[in-house]
Order: sequence, then structure tokens, then C-alpha cells
Amino acid sequence: MVLSGRLLALALALLLPVVLRPGMDTVGWCLLALVLVAGTDLVLAASPRGVLITRDLPASTRLDAPVQNALLITQTGGRRLRGSVRDAWQPSAGQLAASGRADAAVDLDVPAGERRRVVTTLAPRRRGTLRSASVTVRSWGPLGVAARQVTHPVPGQISVLPPFRSRRHLPSRLARLREMDGRAAVQTRGGGTEFDSLRDYVRGDDVRSIDWRATARRRDVVVRTWRPERDRRVVIVLDTSRTSAARVDDEPKLDTGIEASLLLAALASAGGDRVELVAVDRRVRARVSSTEKGSLLHRMVTALAPVQPTLLAADWSRVPVEVAAVARQRSLVVLLTDLDTATLQEGLLPVLPALTARHQVVIASVADPGLSALARDRHDVETAFRAAAAERAVLERRAAARELNLLGVEVVDEPPHRLPPALADAYLRLKAAGRL
Repeated sequence: MVLSGRLLALALALLLPVVLRPGMDTVGWCLLALVLVAGTDLVLAASPRGVLITRDLPASTRLDAPVQNALLITQTGGRRLRGSVRDAWQPSAGQLAASGRADAAVDLDVPAGERRRVVTTLAPRRRGTLRSASVTVRSWGPLGVAARQVTHPVPGQISVLPPFRSRRHLPSRLARLREMDGRAAVQTRGGGTEFDSLRDYVRGDDVRSIDWRATARRRDVVVRTWRPERDRRVVIVLDTSRTSAARVDDEPKLDTGIEASLLLAALASAGGDRVELVAVDRRVRARVSSTEKGSLLHRMVTALAPVQPTLLAADWSRVPVEVAAVARQRSLVVLLTDLDTATLQEGLLPVLPALTARHQVVIASVADPGLSALARDRHDVETAFRAAAAERAVLERRAAARELNLLGVEVVDEPPHRLPPALADAYLRLKAAGRL
């Protein structure tokens, strides 16, 4: 049972006879009147238990795409139901009623034996799986004093996929990829691994490129020209450990890593390379391969949608094993992780030699632009100390990047909005140089 403000107003009105004629009998009659009014209204209200509710909701949506959540409500009872309905979505679902109010109950008026469609808009504010377990129906009596309320189990869920906002960078990178594949400058004397053509030897050519059989046939020295092999394997390792939970520019590092992974996968797949994705911390959270059937991007966003950061340190000893399981030949291995000094020293650096010995390794990390802003702000003692700490953090990241470069690792360290295109540019640069 639910009581409205009208009952309170009636109770205040009944205070007048109590003041004019104080006594227990007056108080008793006033209380009896309140009970009778509320009871009568409650009895005359339509029963919410006779309501049948079904849900009409798509299976998935993107993070930046609002979606309609529809409830089909059928009144099987013999009375007209006047009241409201509330769907039990969590706050991160961003539920909005038709009036624009956030997470508000929707007014309901259903005649006996009829059906009404109640629509609310979900504007999710986080990636993952959103669930609603129940729908609450409230039925008011004709006086609007008391209501009957029942919660019906109407389960529903929707998968909120990554938005892939970096898609806007894809056309320009694809144009560069097509230009790179068609240029004669890509054909080098030894930088690639895929045979292209034969030509006459000129001074300065690598003698290892001489084709002795062709030289014998033509009775002149002939060398082979090469180009970067286009059918290579790109292995993307996405760190889902505790470091990926940190937020930069109000976005988790994991979400930025997902954006960079999607752009790189789309570009590499268009370039004819095979793509493998592994999301890992202490165990594998998601795995996607371009060799499987179906759209690669669709399978990636579906697999990564429910992945959330775990509050555990990453087990980097698993990474060489996982990479070896999907790539036996030389490949581009992209590690999307943090350049935190402690993380590198304790976990990643010991396993890097096993990767760099066989593969070209790139580490992509999210840089915090707020550190540079703090380092410039030194107008008093407190901000000077903050600036010193920020400056030290920046220097430590640069030192870590230099140490990784000495190990043969390419480092891409950019703010969230620049990391996806910067990683795509690094891929194109390595592909053009024949280093994949």
C-alpha cells in the first residue's frame, strides 16, 4: 500500500475539529475518517496483480547511441487501472521518461482488457551489460489517496558495445595504406620479405640479393627486389589489469585501449593482415581472430563489451605463451598497457626479450595530459610541489620509453583522443619500412 500527499492534506484539515472541540472522541472520529477514506480508495483501486507485462528491447546498442525500451502492459482485470509504472534499471543505464525526467515513473492509464505501450529511452553512460530484473506497477484509487503496488519479475538486459569513435580516422589511414601499397618506393632492396621483381645490379646493392640463377641465364648480374609482406599477423594484447581502471580525461584507460584496438584491427584487416586479439590480466578475458567467420569488428566489440578492469596485477608471463599460440611466424605484437615504472620493472620487462627475439613489439600507452598542465602551474608553494611531482612522473615515463627503445620496442605514448590514430600511424610506418 502507498499513501499520497492528499491523505496528509486531509489529516491537516481534520485538525480543525480537534482544535475546536478537543477530546479523545474527536480524535477517534477523525482517525476513523482517515482510515475509511484510505481503505475505500484502496478497495476501489484496480488490482496491479492482474497486469501482464512483456518487454520489447534490442539485444545491443553502442555507448553513444540511445535506445528505446518498450513495455507492453495488458490489464486483464475488470477495472480501469490508473497509476504509474517504473522500470528497475541501474542509474548507469541513463533511463529517461518521455517527459525527459531521469529515471522517473511513467504515468499509466489502461482500461480493462486493453493494452498500452510505455516507452522510455536508455542513454547508457558506461560500456558493459545492463540488466533490469523487475517492473513495479502502482494503481491509485479514484480519490488518489491510496494505491496498491506490485513488483512483477520482467527480466531484461542489453549489451552496451564500445562506441568506436575513432572510426573517423579510418578513411584517411586506408587511403594512406592504398597509396603505400601502390608506390614503387615501397619496393626496397632488402627491407621486405615478399619477392617483387628482378632488376640489374647497381653499385651499392646488397650482394645477398643477387639471384645467381637469373644472373647465369642473362649473363649479367641481377638482383631481387622485395616489398613488405602483406599477409602478416598482428597480435593485439589488451591489458585488463588494475592499471587499466585508471581514468584519463574521464575515460578508463581500458576503453581507450579498446578504441585503439578497433582502429588498428580495422586497418590491418583492410591491409590483408591477419588479426588476433587477446584481452588478458591473470587469465584471458576475451579472444578474437580474423580467421573466424563473420565481421571482425562486430566480433571484437561483442567480445570486449562485457570486459571490465580487474583489481589485480597482470600476469605478463602468460603473454609470450598466448602470442606463441596464435603466431608462430614473425608478427607485430601490440601491447596496450601502462608505462608505469613499477609495472614495467616487475612484470613486463622480464618477458620482453622473449617477444622481441621473434616479433616486432609495439607498446601503446595512454598519457595523462593533466601531468603537463600540473608541471606548468607553479604560482605558489603547494602548486610548486605538485609541479615537481608531475615533472618527475613525466621524466619517468620518458626514461621508461627510452629503455624500451633500447630493447627494440616501439613506444606510442599519447593522450586518449590521439592514441588510436597514433597507433595506426605507427602500424603504417612499420609496414612501409618492411619491419612487420
